Amino acid sequence: MSDQQHPAQQDVDVVVIGAGPAGLTLAHALGELGVSDVLIIDRDTQPGGVPRYSDHHGYGIRDLRQPLRGPIYAGHLALRAVKGGARIMTEATVTDVNATQHTIEVTAPSGRLTVKAKVIVIATGCRERPRTARLVPGTRPAGVFTTGWLQRLVHLQHGSPGKRAVIVGAEHVSYSAVLTLRHAKCDVVAMVTERRRHDSFSAFNFAARARWRFPLLTSTKVTDILGGQQVEGVQIQDAKGRYRILECDSVVFTGDWVSENELARRAGTEIDPGTGGPAGNAQLATSAPGIFAIGNVLHPAATADICALDGEHAAAAIAAYLATPSTWQEAPLRLLTEGPIDWAAPNLLTPEVLTAPRGKVLVQFTERRRLPRLEVEQGGERLWSGFVPWAIPTRPVPITDSWLARVSATGADPILRVLT
Repeated sequence: MSDQQHPAQQDVDVVVIGAGPAGLTLAHALGELGVSDVLIIDRDTQPGGVPRYSDHHGYGIRDLRQPLRGPIYAGHLALRAVKGGARIMTEATVTDVNATQHTIEVTAPSGRLTVKAKVIVIATGCRERPRTARLVPGTRPAGVFTTGWLQRLVHLQHGSPGKRAVIVGAEHVSYSAVLTLRHAKCDVVAMVTERRRHDSFSAFNFAARARWRFPLLTSTKVTDILGGQQVEGVQIQDAKGRYRILECDSVVFTGDWVSENELARRAGTEIDPGTGGPAGNAQLATSAPGIFAIGNVLHPAATADICALDGEHAAAAIAAYLATPSTWQEAPLRLLTEGPIDWAAPNLLTPEVLTAPRGKVLVQFTERRRLPRLEVEQGGERLWSGFVPWAIPTRPVPITDSWLARVSATGADPILRVLT
């Protein structure tokens, strides 16, 4: 019989799906706790995730306490994971997760493989919403990218995206796209966003536009992509309903992040309606025993170093579960949100699990507010209230997790809301 009919099987303590900053840092942290039987699986050709082909500075600030370029950061994390005893399997795609049998199905160039693990960790990250998901009409020419595919083309394949590009979106990652385009000697015709202003740091916006002299077109949307075999331009519409054409030979859709939740769904874990990813508690355990989720699959999208710190945080809980699986507790409560709040994470509340990654709960808003005041309330009792420095769509803001200790396990689901 062939391997396809009877796939091989491996038994491990921990299998991590995804070799990005979260998964690699988790493997390193587990190694320091004496858990070295760790297998990391990734569909890419090399470990490292997005930083591997995001060749600019700014990585590693929170976790490594030093600014690094993306490829150097990715290589450092991969080396640490291997030194801690982890094995990394690349060019391998996980096609199924069975939460009951604690197995995953893997397809690799060498054939099919079943991995049975005491703990399964989903670290699949998130993806940008492409043109098709945004329902942008027009022809289907070459030259339409997301930031991720643009960076792969430029930094891994050393290809050219074109000579004149329009960037759709004005988030942090949109300015990363500017750097990549200029590295490839491609001019930025314009940055277009349907919002009233950009969602990045003002310093990023000012520095990029001052250096490369491109306009930021706010309250404007792309209504058509023009071209035959290659992009020739885009049609845009402003807030007053006026149309015009921007001539370009490439279009880059940036941001608008979506959790890579397919494997979490197949595992049967509870999906949070706000994040679209698996619901997780403060230890990053999901609703399924022995299945954890870390990084941007939980909160699309935080920076790479925050995702790495997720992995570091989850290691102790995973090691404890390996030692005593009976310590797993079902989360009796959900953190609900009201008003202009898109999501909060962690969002499962488990008794005696009182510390979230970095001591913070991440909150993302649906609209811009200046110094909003938030509160967490349970059954009419205020557990916490306080101001946060910003409320900007696409930029998660941290709030303290100190109120977790005041949650009653027998009470109603706590509610996070905006007061002012």
